Amino acid sequence: MRPLLLRLDHFGSFRDPVDVDFSDVDYFALTGPTGAGKSTIIDALCFALYGTVPRWGRENVIAHALAPSVAAGKVALLFESDGRRYGVVRALVRDGKGTVRTKEARIDELAGGVPLGEAWEAVVRPLAEGEHVTAEVQRVTGLEYRFFTQCVVLPQGRFAEFLHAAPRERQDLLVQLLDADVYEAIRQRAVREEETARTSASLARDELGKLSGATAELEEQLDGRLSALRRLAATLDADLDLLRARESEIRRATRERAAVAERQAALAAPRMPDGVATLSSARRAAAEAVTSLLDEVATLEADEHEADEALAALGGRERPQAALTALDSRDRLTAQMESARAQARSAAESLESLRSALQEAESAMAEADRRRDRLRDAHAAADLASRLTPGDPCPVCLRPTPGENTPPRPTAPTGSAASGTPAATTAGAEDPRTGGHADAESRAGAESRAGAGGHAGAGGHADAGGHADAGGHADAGGHADAGSHTGAGSHTGAGSHTGAGSRAGAGGHAGAGSHAGAGSRAGAAVHAHAGAGASRVVVRAPGAAEIRAAEGALAAARKEAERARTAYAKGETSAGMYATQVTRLEAELAALPPAVDRAAVEGRLAAIAKAEAVAAEARSAVRAARSRLRQAQTEAERADRRAADAWRTLETARDRLLALGSHDDPPPPLARDDLHRAWTDLLAWRDEAARAATAALAERDEELAAATAGLSRERARLAERLREHEVPLPGEGTPEQLGAAVAGEVARVESRLERVREARERAAELAEELTAKEHAAKVAHELALRLRANAFERWLCAEALAVLVTTASGLLRELSDGQYELALSDRTEIEVIDHAEAGMRRSARTLSGGETFQAALALALALSDAVARGLDSIFLDEGFGTLDPATLDTVATTLERLAAGQERMVGVVTHVPALAERVPVRFEVRRDTKGSHVRKVGP
Repeated sequence: MRPLLLRLDHFGSFRDPVDVDFSDVDYFALTGPTGAGKSTIIDALCFALYGTVPRWGRENVIAHALAPSVAAGKVALLFESDGRRYGVVRALVRDGKGTVRTKEARIDELAGGVPLGEAWEAVVRPLAEGEHVTAEVQRVTGLEYRFFTQCVVLPQGRFAEFLHAAPRERQDLLVQLLDADVYEAIRQRAVREEETARTSASLARDELGKLSGATAELEEQLDGRLSALRRLAATLDADLDLLRARESEIRRATRERAAVAERQAALAAPRMPDGVATLSSARRAAAEAVTSLLDEVATLEADEHEADEALAALGGRERPQAALTALDSRDRLTAQMESARAQARSAAESLESLRSALQEAESAMAEADRRRDRLRDAHAAADLASRLTPGDPCPVCLRPTPGENTPPRPTAPTGSAASGTPAATTAGAEDPRTGGHADAESRAGAESRAGAGGHAGAGGHADAGGHADAGGHADAGGHADAGSHTGAGSHTGAGSHTGAGSRAGAGGHAGAGSHAGAGSRAGAAVHAHAGAGASRVVVRAPGAAEIRAAEGALAAARKEAERARTAYAKGETSAGMYATQVTRLEAELAALPPAVDRAAVEGRLAAIAKAEAVAAEARSAVRAARSRLRQAQTEAERADRRAADAWRTLETARDRLLALGSHDDPPPPLARDDLHRAWTDLLAWRDEAARAATAALAERDEELAAATAGLSRERARLAERLREHEVPLPGEGTPEQLGAAVAGEVARVESRLERVREARERAAELAEELTAKEHAAKVAHELALRLRANAFERWLCAEALAVLVTTASGLLRELSDGQYELALSDRTEIEVIDHAEAGMRRSARTLSGGETFQAALALALALSDAVARGLDSIFLDEGFGTLDPATLDTVATTLERLAAGQERMVGVVTHVPALAERVPVRFEVRRDTKGSHVRKVGP
């Protein structure tokens, strides 16, 4: 038996349908963690074949096949045995009480060579169903259930014990594995056979006593009486023929009387149907009603046609209705367009005010930004000036800062500080937005202007806006000459520097020779190099609070500008939306058909509605008239059918009477023009024929009585002859019964004579049987005594062990690559012959773990071959997880040799990855919350 395809559907832990394909594998492993469902696959294979599983306990327990939450399941197995393909299916169901039972079981022979996916449909012939499936499986596989569970899943652990057990323990184990307790059954059978033989002998003795009356004298007496009866039977035929002639005459007379009686009964049967007299008038009235209604329907149909033509002349209501709908749409769109235009104008007006607010907000934000930048520049210039020392290079222009001996820069003859010309102060000024500064070569007219005099923001001369000429010293509103220091506002001199070449707090600009410090604008004052005799210049800087206030004002201005920008974007969107709506509504109005007069359209619709009402009324009248016409036609047809039925009944009655009557006086012909008259004529003829049939019946009765009396006289004469020969008379005494009585008596005498002869033969046979049964009882008694001795069991186990070890030795030699063989010692201990050690014999207990597995496997295979020869598949379910790596390697090598050296399927059930990885094909079984799943891995 070789499995090809196993299908599980809600079996055990497999909740989803799963197919396990064994068709293209010879050596495989069922792998997965403990509890994943590996053994469930073996259980399903065993359950499909035999309807039970070993680990469920009793063979009739099937409740474990379904999980508690599953209502139905199925297992199907496709397998081959002796070159033929079979399919077995078992379906389970849980009933309302929770009991699991087998719903379906069947086994079919399938066509070979068909792909597995189509094999279930290729049924050659069904083999068995229901409770007969298990017996059929045992027949086709040649394996009973207990042998299958021993040979398919080999009991490896038991054979490991078998190798190391003591002789007494080995004998007990061998009795279990080889089912040797059958000899105890044989002994018990011998005891029963002895009892049966003694019972049979006793019965034969009793039966022989009962046959003592079968003597030779009785046989001779019966033989003489049989000869006399045979002579009587030979002369009886003439008398019986006379009786048969009398009986034939009586039967003829009886038939003639029956025919007359039948004709008389048939003549009495015809009866005129009810209503035949009034049927003609009813048919005429129904025909007249149909004609009248046909005229009425024609008139009403003409009125209907006239109303339909009037309605058609008015035309359909689609066009006026569409025109009225267009008028409504035009009014609606006009109102919507006026509203949209008003909203568009309002949005445009609001957009102008929003644009002005946005411009003002952006201007305020720019002014706040410029003020903040001026304050930052002034702060940076003051910080730079506080750290300058005369003679050091300026960090802005890289020129040395002036000291005590630094000559003043000459001033131009025009545009002097005394003249206070504003143009002289701006020629070399930097752009306050770029942060750059003008050097001596880039300033226009720098050599002709007096230093860095700035113009006052307010038009007067003050600290922040006074002009300084060469060497002057400015007061609150005067001018400074060469080398002088500026006061609170700005200072200039020949070769003087501005703090950053930027705008002063009051709007002053640096003149010729000024520099932009650090590339940024000065806020309220510029820094200057010290003049003659000066080492440091102290310049006032704006405070931190003033800068924070400027930044706060800038943030507020930005927020206000963003709000104005958002409001303007919303207004612009609304204006565009309303403009788009106006355009769309104008396009829809233009697409509408031209306007028409509403009153005219409504009047036309009213006229159409009135014409439709008139046409509907006409149609209703036509339908009512047609309904009445159909009823009248139905009544007329019913009257016609009644008349036709009455005619058929009349014709049938006449035909039956014609068949019964004589040809000399047939029934009268039918008057086709009058049904009632035709019935009356036929019934009158019937009455006359009935009187003639009564007279004929009386004549037949007299003839039959005479024939019966003659038959009685002949039967009495023949009965007297039979009584003379002691033949029992039958009850009625017909010729057949009289002949049968004589033949029966002959047969009874022959039978009794035969029984006497058989009894005499049986007595001789019983004498021989009695002797044989007494001998069989003696042999069975001796066999029971022999088998009861303990020596027989020891002898039997010794012989079985020798055969088993011899077979296992050859298998072990193949599995160990010729290194090991098995042998029995003089004390019936199992020893190992190690050819790697020059054929040294040693105890099996000295084998390593892997070598023990090889020897145990060889013994298991030997048992498998002894119990089930020709087994095409085996499964090894051994505890491989307890083996060390070296032993596990030996086990894996042994299994590989087993799979390669024999033409059988080898399956290994293991959860050890190291062993599974060496198997070419693996069925990986895993389990999750949805149940167990299997996946094939490998070629």
